Amino acid sequence: MHLSQPDTSETIVIPLFETVVYPETRTKLQVEAAVGEALIAAMKSDGSASAVGLTVKSGAEPSEDPADAFCATGTLLSIAHVQPADDGYLIFAHATRRVKAVTLFENDGLIYAIHEPLPDLPDLDGEARAEMLRDIKAALHEISGNFQGSEQFTRPVERMESVDQVMAFVMPFMPVDLATKQSLLETVSVRERYTAFLRLLVNLNESINLRIEVAKKASEKVGKANREAMLREQLRVIQEELNGGEGSSGDGGYRERIERSTMPDEVRKKAFAELRKLEMGGSQHHESQGIRNYLDLLLDLPWTVGEKKSIDIEEARRILESNHNGLEKVKERIVQHLAVMKLKEEKQGSILLFAGPPGTGKTSLGKSIADALGRKYVRISLGGVKDEAEIRGHRRTYVGSLPGRIIQGMKRAGTKNPVFILDEIDKLAVSYSGDPASALLEVLDPEQNSTFTDHYLEVPYDLSDVLFIATANTLATIPAPLLDRMELVEISGYTKNEKFAIAKDHLLPETLEEHGLDADKLQVGDDALTVIIDRYTREAGVRALKKQLARVARFVSAKIVSGTADLPYVVTVEMLPEILGRETVRQDMARKENPPGVVTGLAWTPVGGDILFIEGTFMPGKGRLTLTGQLGDVMKESAQISLSLIRSRLAATLTRFDFFASDIHIHVPSGATPKDGPSAGVTILTALASLVTGKAVDPTVAMTGEVTLSGAVLPVGGIKEKVLAAHRAGIRKVILPRENERDLEDVPEDVRDELVFVAVDTMEDVLREALGLDLAGPVLPYAGKNRCVPVHDL
Repeated sequence: MHLSQPDTSETIVIPLFETVVYPETRTKLQVEAAVGEALIAAMKSDGSASAVGLTVKSGAEPSEDPADAFCATGTLLSIAHVQPADDGYLIFAHATRRVKAVTLFENDGLIYAIHEPLPDLPDLDGEARAEMLRDIKAALHEISGNFQGSEQFTRPVERMESVDQVMAFVMPFMPVDLATKQSLLETVSVRERYTAFLRLLVNLNESINLRIEVAKKASEKVGKANREAMLREQLRVIQEELNGGEGSSGDGGYRERIERSTMPDEVRKKAFAELRKLEMGGSQHHESQGIRNYLDLLLDLPWTVGEKKSIDIEEARRILESNHNGLEKVKERIVQHLAVMKLKEEKQGSILLFAGPPGTGKTSLGKSIADALGRKYVRISLGGVKDEAEIRGHRRTYVGSLPGRIIQGMKRAGTKNPVFILDEIDKLAVSYSGDPASALLEVLDPEQNSTFTDHYLEVPYDLSDVLFIATANTLATIPAPLLDRMELVEISGYTKNEKFAIAKDHLLPETLEEHGLDADKLQVGDDALTVIIDRYTREAGVRALKKQLARVARFVSAKIVSGTADLPYVVTVEMLPEILGRETVRQDMARKENPPGVVTGLAWTPVGGDILFIEGTFMPGKGRLTLTGQLGDVMKESAQISLSLIRSRLAATLTRFDFFASDIHIHVPSGATPKDGPSAGVTILTALASLVTGKAVDPTVAMTGEVTLSGAVLPVGGIKEKVLAAHRAGIRKVILPRENERDLEDVPEDVRDELVFVAVDTMEDVLREALGLDLAGPVLPYAGKNRCVPVHDL
């Protein structure tokens, strides 16, 4: 198309906005005043008028270049009537045929076109046209069947005799874009045009059916919800009548509480499922109480962490120092753990295990940590627990089922990040009901406890925000996989000075308060307190000490009530036999003198360290060795090794002792107490050497260490406890393996200052220090990793 000057065959153009006019249809169009007036003038001069209807392209304006603004293919319109309207004129026209605008031009503000006919390509015979018309009418009937009152639309279609008439009538109502409508008009092939029109009808029908199906489902869902709400309300009214007006369905407002709760979506879905069972069954249903208990648990459990408090390390250190005397390394380890938590800001990290003798403050340390963090404190005792269900809960199918102790503790805490104490974890038992220690593996594994599943709860519960702290007296009974999931913090016994400070600062004020006393009524002298610690208690902790102080408080309370006591009542050492009776603790103290064959050794016990005496004697015989005192296999082997060493080193130099004509008897007192371990090796060796040489060992010298057949002295454990026992018993010098020198750092400084420590590497060093024997040893000092250097390698 191009612009040119008008000629005699020009036809005025009527712009069509967002619509396409098809042949064989009658239409009315709104036009501007200039166009209407031009058509009226033409009708007056010629008796008739015609125009070309051209669709304006999307986004174009008629004022632009007509060749770019209009589609080339349009419809020839025969104007029947023109009447004035509000914004111009309303034209009534009959679309006769398709035309193609060859030339478009503008004249006096109007667009004119020189056009030529655009005939159809007759590629469809009469029979095919009739069949196509039937298919199109059937498709329209199917579409109109989805809408009520569509008869006024389908009745004119039934009277139409050609597809073009139907197309012209239907296309203005089709929800298709302008380009599709224009493409249908421009199609020359009759077969292609009719087929495209039928395809549009089929697609529209499928779209309508899909929308109707979706709407139907949505309506059914809404209807079902409304129906359930109505039935639920009716059920509430009925049950209220049956219950005599005492309540509705007895659901306790569960629906509103569940909707307001902070539980995860998965848990909320489970809660609503259980609530539906409760509503359908009613309050008299046999499962209703169990369902209510379950819903109460879900609603009472904390599901989200509230506002986290910032960890004040200095405040935590102050609380630990004020609540606990001694335990410096333990407190420092706790502060380090809290510092890591402060930096990490999210999860709690490793699980702490406080292991040590009873009464050493393991549980109270957990309480202090909770105070330092500003968190809730929860404690459960695992002593004697032998049923796995105690940890994981019972399944709800059982009568009287309950959640496990972990979930019960979380419910009791009311917060998702408490300090949770698992007390006496070493006293779990195994029975036919399962292994509770294995059930704890998931609880105490930081990689797994975010999805802990309780059998009663039936939904995962996140324990990763909980600070778990376990306590134990011994590690021997804790399964290795469980122990591997915890970080060990060993708590040893208290020294005499630490016990004195604890009694003075904590135990005595607590005891006075518990018995309705104060410092104005009862005072315990420092000397009396020291005697109570030394002669009336024997423990690594302070639990028995508090019991003795309670006995003192009860004695004084009776005196005060009877009016026979002068206040303040001051307890002195001389009063203790009257108040506490005779001394209950027999402590082995360093003897004034040891005969040959008797040596003081050091031992570790669950309640702290102790000294023991190795006694030896000989008699005429045949070289046999007798061992008594309930010794274990390791101590028996140490005795055999020691005898072999003595015979190999001293037999040739001794003239007063015949190993083959004498039997040797070694005894460890307290025969009712089982004893075992390698620590007595050097003590037995020294006792045999003292026996066969006739030289006595200084009674203020004690020793510990394992001895090998080559004469090397190997390191042993429990050095702190053993040194404390030596100090308590009045020992002045301690002989210990050189590898154990580093363990002396754990010993309190005041104890180290009062003892002399001698580090040894070989049996020759031991005998030289203990007996003054100077042997030319066949080996050099122990060099670590079970390696000794032969003399000939020098």
